[in-house]
Amino acid sequence: MTHNRSEAGKEKNFVAGSSVLAAIFLTGSKLVIGLLTNSLGILSEALHSFLDLIAAVITMVAVRFSDKPADDDHNYGHGKIENFSALVETILLVITCVWIIYEAVARFLSNQMHIEVTVWSYIVVIGSIIIDISRSRALMRVAKKYDSQALEADALHFQTDIWSSLVVLIGLIGYDFKYFYADSIAAVFVAFIVLGVSYRLGKRTFDDLVDKAPRGLTAKIAEALKNVPEVTRFHDIRVRVSGPNKFIELNIHVGRMLSIEEAHNISHLAESAIVSLISNAKVTVHVEPELGD
Repeated sequence: MTHNRSEAGKEKNFVAGSSVLAAIFLTGSKLVIGLLTNSLGILSEALHSFLDLIAAVITMVAVRFSDKPADDDHNYGHGKIENFSALVETILLVITCVWIIYEAVARFLSNQMHIEVTVWSYIVVIGSIIIDISRSRALMRVAKKYDSQALEADALHFQTDIWSSLVVLIGLIGYDFKYFYADSIAAVFVAFIVLGVSYRLGKRTFDDLVDKAPRGLTAKIAEALKNVPEVTRFHDIRVRVSGPNKFIELNIHVGRMLSIEEAHNISHLAESAIVSLISNAKVTVHVEPELGD
């Protein structure tokens, strides 16, 4: 499916900008309540949200520049900006984990477990969960619509916040029931949740930056070419991902008695068949004669 570039840019920029505003609100509210209650769980969430704010700003910049068309200096366009922004977000997530684990261990060793759980503690955590659900859904919807890795990474950040906020909520409830280590234990759970997301996001980002072919794409190309009977066989498929775009190159064989114009038309049929199955595909086809024909 193709989308108007201007329409896609506006929608992606709007949802990215909205996420920045949401991250500002969440960071501020968690920081204030965390300092007032001395809750490590909420303070760790505040740092997590602050790094999400940085990530959201990076995403907003990335989607704005990644849609720029190809030029003389960037023959494949600017889509790698999205991949790079996702890498930065992964690094920020890992930094979050290191800080959370360090603080949790420090409190365990020092036995400084006193926090003040108030109604505001519950309000900020539950409110955060509601906002995170709303933002993650909006981001993921637009990310899937336009195949945007930067927006998908931002959606994963907000999804991570949902789970980590739930864990912090459990920690607050545990503290109310005099289980004083619950807050620090919740903070460690937050760190492991974030580490899991960091690994998945980082691996995918690294694969795209080093031009690893996406799994399953070759099979889709083969399936598409089955609908072009004039193609006798194909080989040397090469795929690289740049942001939402997949650049595909391949060789096809056609009957050797065909004219140049007929062979050229078949190459267009092959391109169209691939594009119909793979979104945002930019296909280059090299035609060769089938010598045994």
